[in-house]
Parts: sequence; structure tokens; C-alpha cells
Amino acid sequence: MSKQAMSLLPRWCSRIFSVELNGAPFYFAVKEKHLGEDVPRVFREVQNRDKCYSVLVYCSRDRIKTAKFYGELKDKLLRDLPPECRLSPMSSFLPNVRDSLVKGYFLKGNSDTSSPIERLLSDLIQHDPVLVCSYSPAEDGQQWTQHMWSETASQVMDVAKGYYVVSSEAPEYHPSTLNIINSDVFYSFDEAYDVMKKCGDIIPEAKAVLELLPSRVEARNKPDFPVIVIEGLDATGKTTLTESLKDTLGATLLPSPPECLSPWRARFDQEPPLIRRAFYALGNYITADQIGREGMKTPVIVDRFWHSTAAYAIATAVSGPVCNLPGEGSEVYCWPSDLFQPSLVVLLTLDPEERKRRLRNRGQGKTDEEEELDHNQLFRLR
Repeated sequence: MSKQAMSLLPRWCSRIFSVELNGAPFYFAVKEKHLGEDVPRVFREVQNRDKCYSVLVYCSRDRIKTAKFYGELKDKLLRDLPPECRLSPMSSFLPNVRDSLVKGYFLKGNSDTSSPIERLLSDLIQHDPVLVCSYSPAEDGQQWTQHMWSETASQVMDVAKGYYVVSSEAPEYHPSTLNIINSDVFYSFDEAYDVMKKCGDIIPEAKAVLELLPSRVEARNKPDFPVIVIEGLDATGKTTLTESLKDTLGATLLPSPPECLSPWRARFDQEPPLIRRAFYALGNYITADQIGREGMKTPVIVDRFWHSTAAYAIATAVSGPVCNLPGEGSEVYCWPSDLFQPSLVVLLTLDPEERKRRLRNRGQGKTDEEEELDHNQLFRLR
């Protein structure tokens, strides 16, 4: 087991585990002694012949490779696992400890599929940055035990002589909020730039993006003219309003993300969140540079800005109902200190049914997140 994986073990019993089923998280913990706690809900519906496993992707020093591997792992599991095996998103974290979240997947199969599942997991643990655990019930089904695998395939490590699996209350904050800062939402040019620069060796398009960036981000003088940002979901009337304001005020209209990034959007939309969010964060700094120049000559109207970038990222990272979002005043909503702040922001809203009607009439291509926005009410509300 690598040093990175071993670093998780000293506080293993302090960690909470979360399995997402049908968009809702279910929590459990592990203890060295069982004191009669209830069986966690995620295990209550497991049939007698079912077997459960978890695969956690521990963070290596290279978080770009870790992010890429996590996305590729899902594709591999869906491709190579038996069709009967159920795959669910999973995570492990230390409550209220930033950057402690470790993501992975929870697998549920039966006795007929256990052999191919275990062969696949045995191969993973020997070649990839994963920590694999299996879960087995006592004969009465009232106790479950977690066993951690070693790198010698199916052999179980001595430390996993038996952690009892017990129920756990939901944490104060959704676990995804622990890793949002400068992973899902970026709060400085340098943080986003660093991610994109490290992508240069594995994503050729990253170098082209870097060439478009301002030479350095610095505090410009306040523009002589007002800068107005128009925000809102697709089909709420942003284009109509921005064009009207442009004509009425004699303003410059800037889209965000900027048009110069259009050739690479489809490419980066395929990347994991860390890389995708860095790409769009840098787009905001390109737009800010354009605002600084144009705002010295005319009023500036911006079609979306950092607000959309952050809202999409947070709503995607934090699953479930709106109450799972960080509370008002959370630092995740703070404006980046080195990003230009507009004079005014206008948020457009529209009756949901009318918005759907307008979208049907458009029939244009959308990103996966825009598709999710249209079909998933909880995501739209978040």
C-alpha cells in the first residue's frame, strides 16, 4: 500500500462514508468495537447473497492525474463489471476538515458475480491508486464488517481484522463542500492557471488556452463607464435584454465564456471537474481583461460571468435537495479577490414551463450540464 493510502489509516475510524443512492447520500462509519448500533441503511436492503465493495481513489501528489483517473475508473467499472453489479458514487471524509474528501464508488453484486468483481478489484489495487474494501454480514445480518484489501490481491490486511460498520448521522455540511475551494470553484487566477499549466503535457489544447491569457492579472483602474452583468438560466431572455441594452446605451457586449475559447469548449467539457472548472475560471479572467479595456471607452454589457461559473460548479458538486448547499455567507460564495467586480448584476427569472417551451423551440446543442439543468428539477433548483 502506498504512503498516500497509508496516510488515511491513522484516522480511519474518524471518517464518515457516504454512498449516493438515487441522488441522496446515505452515511455510515466504522468502529473497532460494536456497541449494538443499528445496521446502516445502505446495508439494510442488501439481500443474503449480495456482496458489497468500495473503491476509493486516494489523492496522489499529482491531483491532475488523480482527477483524470477517477473519471476513467468509472468508465472502466461500467465496462468491465458484470451487468448485474450496481455501481453508486461514494466518498469518505473527515467531518469539517477541508480537503479531506476522498471519492470513489460503492459496488453491490451477488454470489454469482463476486468472482469477476474481485478479480477486477484485485487487478486495480495492484496497479492503480485505489483503496479497496469488502463488506460482509454476520450470520444474523445484524452486523456488517469492513475489510481492507492489501496489494496482494484477495488477501486481507491485518489492520482489517474487522472494522464494524455502524450508522452515522448526516454531517452538518454536505461532504462535497469540503473540496469545493479551488477544485470545483476557483478563487484566484494563479490557482486556475496552475491547473491548466500542469495539463499541458496530457492535454495539448491546454497550451493554446494559456497563450490567450493576459500576461498577468493586476488591479486595473476602475473603468470610466458602468459594467452590467446579465445572469440567468438559458431561455430567460438574456440575449434579448443584452442586445437591447447594447443598442440603448451604445455599449460593448461581451459574452462569457469569451468567444476566443469556443474552439476548445467541447474538448474541456469532456474533462473531469477540476480541469473543466479551471478552463472556465480562466475564461472569466480573459473576460475581465476585455472589460478593463472596453470599459474605458463605452459602457459594457456582459452575458454571464463568474456567477454562472460558480453556480453550475456548486450545484453539480453538491447533490440532493437545496438544503444541502452551503449556508448563506459561506466562503464558497465569496467573489475572487483578484477578479474584476461589475457595477451591477441583473438576474433574470422565468416561469419554468415557459422556459421549457422556449428551449424546445430552439433545438440547439447543449453541454451535459445544460441537459441536466433541463431534466433534473433538483439540479435546476440548486
